[in-house]
Amino acid sequence: MTEAEARAAIVREARSWVGTPFRHAARLRGAGADCGGLLLGVYSAVGLLPEGLEVPIYSPEFMKHRGDEWLLDLVEKYAHRVDRAPLPGDIVLYRFGRCVSHSAIVTAWPEVIHAWGTAVVPDDERNPALAERRVGVWSLWPCPA
Repeated sequence: MTEAEARAAIVREARSWVGTPFRHAARLRGAGADCGGLLLGVYSAVGLLPEGLEVPIYSPEFMKHRGDEWLLDLVEKYAHRVDRAPLPGDIVLYRFGRCVSHSAIVTAWPEVIHAWGTAVVPDDERNPALAERRVGVWSLWPCPA
């Protein structure tokens, strides 16, 4: 699969998760997902992550009590930070509390899909609740030449 095909597949898959209820530590389309579960579910379904990837057990409010960067570390096992405009299929990370604790999938910048509030929803990254907390953008692919 080419990079363009993979990016398009990520966006299609992410859009198919819209409406999935928010459920802490879940990653099953239609049944429940949190922001990390959404990443794992989407990228696994497209074949870019191993199925059943293990994540540490975490509290719904881990970002208030702990500073370890387990979500950032997990993303950085498969992706790298980029200093360019986000492309479809890239990952945006956000800091809420003491550490990186939220993620979204870019569909068409500044549009993203993430597990937010009560469900997986499309959103606009210009939403101040997101933009003010953005840490950066990560990609599974090298920077374009």
